[in-house]
Amino acid sequence: MKKVEAIIKPFKLEEVKDALGEIGIEGMTVTEVKGFGRQKGHTEIYRGSEYTVDFLPKIKIELVLPDNLVESAVATIVKTAKTGKIGDGKVFVLQVEQAVRIRTEEKGDQAI
Repeated sequence: MKKVEAIIKPFKLEEVKDALGEIGIEGMTVTEVKGFGRQKGHTEIYRGSEYTVDFLPKIKIELVLPDNLVESAVATIVKTAKTGKIGDGKVFVLQVEQAVRIRTEEKGDQAI
């Protein structure tokens, strides 16, 4: 099992969710987060004053998947979330040691 974490632009969430659903991925956790990467935020002007926005709003999607779905999920997220502009985001893939469904106590792939 692997955990896929994707940080994407907020307006891409519905498109990514729908695309993942089309390849058979049903469950995910979505969190509103703030952060910055290489772009280090940006400068805005408000009421004539210039100020720097360091932390930009992003969406974090978390999926725990069987190994056979990971590659297609990552490819789908990258293809769907990509705008070609700075700040499109990142995808991380991590090893998951164990998963347990609390209600039934199923473990491993059966729990996800």
